[in-house]
Amino acid sequence: MSAPYRQPDITGQLGPQLKQWRTVRGTSQLALSLESGVSQRHISFIESGRSMPGRATLLALAQVLDVPFRERNTLLLAAGYAPMYADRDWNDEDMRGIEKAIARMLKQQNPYPAIVMDRYWNVLMANDAAPRFFNRFVDLDARPAPRNILALMFDPAGMRPHIANWEQVAASLLQRVGRESVGRFADHKTQELIASLLAFPDVDKHWPAVAGAHATEGLPMVPFSFIKNGAVMNYFSMITFVAAPQNIAAQELRVECMFPADQETEELHTQLMQVVSEQEI
Repeated sequence: MSAPYRQPDITGQLGPQLKQWRTVRGTSQLALSLESGVSQRHISFIESGRSMPGRATLLALAQVLDVPFRERNTLLLAAGYAPMYADRDWNDEDMRGIEKAIARMLKQQNPYPAIVMDRYWNVLMANDAAPRFFNRFVDLDARPAPRNILALMFDPAGMRPHIANWEQVAASLLQRVGRESVGRFADHKTQELIASLLAFPDVDKHWPAVAGAHATEGLPMVPFSFIKNGAVMNYFSMITFVAAPQNIAAQELRVECMFPADQETEELHTQLMQVVSEQEI
């Protein structure tokens, strides 16, 4: 896996920002010109600061470069234009349809955990099964909100002692941070998140770049193998994104659903959740 993309520290300078995005995407001026319909000469002038593009031209370049909405707003501001993409809370009124759809997904996922996260893996919403499941291992109430699912997995006082294949899981999660970043781009906050994870004890800084070294024989995915009462329970996750988003919140939302990876785990999970229900009565 390649190193996480780094955001340039050139806020307010359109030319260097556009050039950096070309570098991030590995795109030449000629290739960008052919895909966007903007002349190579004009692109060169924009990057050198000799020309300022129109709003439509800048958005066309950003579209070809797959610049995330939040960073497109930064480009627009650098060019002197108003931001185009609304930056509201994920549960604002204009997100109501998406919120209802997610609520249905979460309910349907019971009795298996499902969580809704933002761009930085902070938990925004969860189904009933998620806290009931994780509370069988740690006291979630002792962790401040918003709870970060990555910190929960890496923290020696969190889920880490309860994960049988922790090094394998940790390496795969670090790789996912870069791979699943919005627009395949790790901004400053994502880089800070990665740094905070690498700062936990016994975390190898090389894990994010080790490709294919953590495969699991007999399974088509890297499982989360939790230990409970001496038994190992293997889970995998599936992730859902909003298709064709039109604002920042919609683009950055993600729903992660956990499923048993084998029949034994499915049976153990049913028993575990029954125990939880009995304790809650």
